[in-house]
Amino acid sequence: MGAFFAAFSWVEIFKATMVLFAVIDIVGSIPIIIKLKEQSGEEIGALRASLVSFCIMIGFLILGESVLNLFGVDIKSFAVAGSVILFAMSLEMILGVRLFRDEVSGKTASIVPLAFPIIAGAGTMTSLISLRAEFQEINILLAILINILIVFIVLKLTKVIERALGEGGIAILKKVFGIILLAIAVKLFSTNAKELFT
Repeated sequence: MGAFFAAFSWVEIFKATMVLFAVIDIVGSIPIIIKLKEQSGEEIGALRASLVSFCIMIGFLILGESVLNLFGVDIKSFAVAGSVILFAMSLEMILGVRLFRDEVSGKTASIVPLAFPIIAGAGTMTSLISLRAEFQEINILLAILINILIVFIVLKLTKVIERALGEGGIAILKKVFGIILLAIAVKLFSTNAKELFT
């Protein structure tokens, strides 16, 4: 217990929380969540998505790159794979086309692609590795918990936000965040792909 209080730091918790909040960007993902809801025709499981994301992040915090190494995958390859998925999703949002032809239900959509790679994606996992080198694990753990609570609240309020924005507002948000998502995907790909092929 003494070791716990010795490692506990509000400053570290705040800094780690802010970093993860920026990387996860759950507020910016609202148009994607609405699109997934439209495709599935049902509500996205907020609790399921939050719990799965929490488990993925905690698992990666504890085991780090060894999780990927178990499958013979490095963090760069993981990031490139995530960027391809984000790229496809951004094209759907910008062009109004459908690239993912599989039937999507609220249950599956809450795990893929919402929990992974949107919430607990390559950027989040890379950030966790960086934070672990700088902060105590207990503070990062609490920062993850705070962010998951924020994610859960936003997912629960999606219907309210959708009503407030209306169809026109949602359409505009989809285009804007689609372009932002495309830029993130391109940056994620270019940053990691060049190191894979050199």
